[in-house]
Formats: sequence, C-alpha cells, structure tokens
Amino acid sequence: MGELIEIRWHGRGGQGVVTAGEILAEAAMEEGKYFQAFPDYGPERMGAPIRAYTRISDSPIEIHSQITSPDIVIVVDPTLIGLVNVAEGIKEGGVILLNTPASPQEMRQKLGLAGKGVKVFTIDASEIAMKHLGRNIPNTPMLGALIKATNLVSLESVIRLTEERLGAKLREEAVKANIAALKEAYEKVQEG
Repeated sequence: MGELIEIRWHGRGGQGVVTAGEILAEAAMEEGKYFQAFPDYGPERMGAPIRAYTRISDSPIEIHSQITSPDIVIVVDPTLIGLVNVAEGIKEGGVILLNTPASPQEMRQKLGLAGKGVKVFTIDASEIAMKHLGRNIPNTPMLGALIKATNLVSLESVIRLTEERLGAKLREEAVKANIAALKEAYEKVQEG
C-alpha cells in the first residue's frame, strides 16, 4: 500500500471544518490520490464541538473508521484546547496546526509536546478571517496554513476548488475574501 496520511480536524459546528476537509480531499483526488473525508458529530447544533477526518493515500483506502492515531491534527477552534486532548494519539513525526495567536513554542509547551517529535504550526486564522470575511469562519485560512505546513496538495488546486465550492453558495466578493484569507495564512503560518 502507498503512503496513507490520516488527518483529524477539531472545530465547532458552523466553522467550516467539514467543508475544509472535503476541499482538501477533492484537491488530493484531482492530483491522482485516493481519499476519504467524513465528519463525526451527532445532533449537535451550531457551535458544538465536532471532529472531521480526512485520509489521503497513493493506494485505495480500505479502512473505514475514525482516526485515532493521526499524522496531522488541525485545531480550527482554539477554545477546544484544554477541553479536548487535541494531540491525543498523534504519531511521532506528525504535524499539529493550531488556530491561535500564540507561538508554536508556547503551544508545544501547553500541549505537553516538548521533546516529542511532533512539528507544531500556529496561525491566527480567526484574526485573518475577521479581517477578510468580517466573521470568525477560519476554515479557509486554516486550509492555506495546512498546505504551506505539509505540502499535501498544491495551493493552486485548493484555491480552484475553494472558488468552485464556495462559488456555488456565496457571492463573488465573499469567495474572493476567502481566497485572500487562504493566501494570507499560507504566507504567515509559523513553525516551531
């Protein structure tokens, strides 16, 4: 079997976590990879904690379960840090991307990852979303930061698919604002 990358997203309903996971999966498919993308939530309402999962592989994916040992963890909502063990199960050599104004070094300490072989990236995706969208919907900035941090798929694929997906439900100005937020986060993500 080819390389399998397993991603776990943490966020809240209404933040675009599921949409971001689907855009990433579609970009992987367009680049010749196999994928799975699915949410994990019950009847919760907007604002309730949710998880979503994305798998990307060079070969067909035969696993159909939640991801408990992710290669990559993405925390879209920083209020979940401390409420949920977001780093639980992350693999040695894994990547954790957090929406926070804190530095990667601060977050490494806070999450108990000091001395562990996990790469920590931070981006203030909420601030970028507020700047471009006027609302705290940080999914597109988090996608931009993820692409820069991991090179899983090309930035161009993600931009095109974001335009396509969001263009079906949002006004042109809103789509352009999301792309600007995605690009800004791509440039500003920090590693530590």
